[in-house]
Amino acid sequence: MKTYRCDEMMCNGCVSRIKKRLDHEGIGHKVDLETKTVVIEEEKDYGKAVEILDDLGFTAVEQQ
Repeated sequence: MKTYRCDEMMCNGCVSRIKKRLDHEGIGHKVDLETKTVVIEEEKDYGKAVEILDDLGFTAVEQQ
């Protein structure tokens, strides 16, 4: 699993947009508005998930 912080995530609409696109691509994830994070479950999906977040207007910053 890898966690990315997306500071642009401001509301449940943002969460919904992210979940919908990741679900569409079959990428396992957890999205948390309170911490503004997206957790990607599978290593094989990290790159694609970052691309999707970027396409949606979110800057994905990897958390340690």
